[in-house]
Amino acid sequence: MRKAFVISSALLLVSFALQFVFAAVGGFTKPAADDAYTLHSVNGMAVIPVFTLLTALFAALAKAPGRLVALALLPIGLVVVQALLAMLATSATDAAGVSTPLGPIIGGLHAVNGIIAVHVVVGVLRAARRLAAPVDTAPVPVRAGEPV
Repeated sequence: MRKAFVISSALLLVSFALQFVFAAVGGFTKPAADDAYTLHSVNGMAVIPVFTLLTALFAALAKAPGRLVALALLPIGLVVVQALLAMLATSATDAAGVSTPLGPIIGGLHAVNGIIAVHVVVGVLRAARRLAAPVDTAPVPVRAGEPV
C-alpha cells in the first residue's frame, strides 16, 4: 500500500501541474469563449478530487500517521475554496459585465490558493516517499578495538 500511496500522490501532483497548463490554455485561447476553461474545470472538479480521495485512502491503508492522512485530504478543501474564489471573481462585475477592481484581486487569490495546493501535494508526496523507503536494518560493521 505504501507504493500505491507514493504513486497516487505523484499522479495527484501531475494532475495539479496539468491544472496550471489547462488554465493557460483557457487564458490564451483566442477568441475567448466560455468553453476555453473546460479542461481546467473538469480536471479541478473531477480528476483532482478523485486522486485526492485515492491518495488519502492509500495513506490510511499504508498506516501513515493521522496527520499525513489529513494532509492528503487537504486538497479537497482547497478545491472547494478554488471553486468559491472562481465564482466570486466571475461575479465581481458591474451591470455592463465589466470586471470591478475586486474581480482580478479575487482571481489572484484563486491562483495563490492553487499554488498552496501544489505545495501541500508536494509535501504529501515527500512524506509518502519517506514512508515507503526501506528501513536499513543491516548491522554496521565495527572493527576490533573501536568503541561501539
